[in-house]
Amino acid sequence: MSHKSQEKNMRKLAELLGQDLSYIWGEKEDGPNGAKKRFLNAGKVFLRALAKDLGLQDARVRSEPSGIGESGDCTLMGMWQTNGLYIDLSQFCGNRENVLLYRTIRHSEDYSGGYNHFLTRRDLAEMSYPDLLFLLAALREEGCHERAA
Repeated sequence: MSHKSQEKNMRKLAELLGQDLSYIWGEKEDGPNGAKKRFLNAGKVFLRALAKDLGLQDARVRSEPSGIGESGDCTLMGMWQTNGLYIDLSQFCGNRENVLLYRTIRHSEDYSGGYNHFLTRRDLAEMSYPDLLFLLAALREEGCHERAA
């Protein structure tokens, strides 16, 4: 996917994550509907292309719609040679500002990893895709893995 397409996806995600994704606008309560469904689909597409652009091996992308009181989330876990990357896109506890969590991981089953870092909706709306790649690729360096407290 092109950098221009990925930037478009970043803007779309920023817009969707600014909405109340826990409310389903009168639709059935048996799964993701409306904006939540669009968010989960856009998030998976974005993260799959991001994993490829970062050169992650054994990358896994998944989405979890959660219940009607939550936004759901899209996650990416992938490995480089010596460490890896975990990314989670969601409205954390109803917070519509911090929407992208990222941290280093030591292996593909590392669910605690390094320290949590966040990007905001504004970052997704204004940051260029090459800048995002540069920020995340910097975590590839050996010795970058910080232990979680």
